[in-house]
Amino acid sequence: MHKKILSVCIIALAILAAAFAGCTGTQPSAATATPTPAPDAVTENPTAAPTAAPTAAVVEKTVYIVGIGNEHTPYFYFDKEGNAHGFTVDGAKWVAEDQGFELEFRQTAWDEIIPALLAKTIDIAISDMTINPESADAKASSTDVYWLTGQDVVVKNGSAITLDDVKTGKARIATQKGCTADTWIKTDLIEPGILDESKLVLYDSFGPALDALEKGSVDAAMYYKPLVAKSIEGRNFDVIGTIDTEEFFGLAIRNGDTELLEKINAGHMNLQNHTRWEELMAKHEIQ
Repeated sequence: MHKKILSVCIIALAILAAAFAGCTGTQPSAATATPTPAPDAVTENPTAAPTAAPTAAVVEKTVYIVGIGNEHTPYFYFDKEGNAHGFTVDGAKWVAEDQGFELEFRQTAWDEIIPALLAKTIDIAISDMTINPESADAKASSTDVYWLTGQDVVVKNGSAITLDDVKTGKARIATQKGCTADTWIKTDLIEPGILDESKLVLYDSFGPALDALEKGSVDAAMYYKPLVAKSIEGRNFDVIGTIDTEEFFGLAIRNGDTELLEKINAGHMNLQNHTRWEELMAKHEIQ
């Protein structure tokens, strides 16, 4: 599946107004100056006018600030010391090295990440943001897609509930508020009258949705396919199928920041054609 995403390019994400600029900084690299000869040094041409020693070269690397919101293991999360980790983080680091810039990661509240991007306090946004290629009023842009996924449907072990029961409105479903599963259920099931609105139960995160399923207060839970496997590991749940919502994931940047967009896209292409891509998927158990 990871080869399929190489050809997908789209523009996305939407909120507020933006203008190009940078909150980027520069970081000098160490350089060694040519030593100046000692005052009593003997030269081949003692009558020639002395020349100034060359000035030490200073190589500057652009540092882009990356905001990460709404942590999602194994894609992006922080350890107790505040260090960023995950599949997306490691991939971004590889791209930065490949393209000759550096990254600084900052924890950012999920609902503040796009405003922070547009306010120029961060340069790149990583969060639970799904690219919407049909958004005509987008105020931020997405890089090329780096992952494509759908929604897994989970039930308790031994449940008689089927994927068809979910699609035909016979199951009471739990999911995280505001996620793609929430949108799909409302758009494809509730609005057409297939599912009664009372059968959709929303939580602030997916964990409580699974707890509700375990207690029997709902029949099924639905969430991002790559994250479900980790969430149900060691628990008495089964995945009964996947809803193909064709979610495209990319990184968000400010509109007009074309140089950064081109660098990230070029780096992602290089990464996906490098052995490191497969290594990162194995390291973070991405399926």
